[in-house]
Amino acid sequence: MQKDAEHHEPRACDAGLSRAFSFLGKRWNGVLIGTLVQGPAGFSELKRAVAGISDSVLSERLTELTAAGLVERTVEDGPPITVVYRATAASEALIPALDAIAVWARDNLTD
Repeated sequence: MQKDAEHHEPRACDAGLSRAFSFLGKRWNGVLIGTLVQGPAGFSELKRAVAGISDSVLSERLTELTAAGLVERTVEDGPPITVVYRATAASEALIPALDAIAVWARDNLTD
């Protein structure tokens, strides 16, 4: 008899984990947060720090991260007028998780 199979509860991913990875797993979002928790940066500095990201994607991701409350965008008077991006407290709360993921990747993923 397959009594166990008849009463098996379907597995489901934790809703919070699913939401986190749907956002942070979007290409570049986690990397940008990881970069900004090291300190504020302007657009050009972020572009240099995140090799391979295009201007349009960087702009789009920064807009998303700002709307989500993970990045703060500040316009500083000039001359020249500059835009600076900073990690928020919500981003900084991710540091332990991002550090753990980075260690795991170094230990378990091959190039």
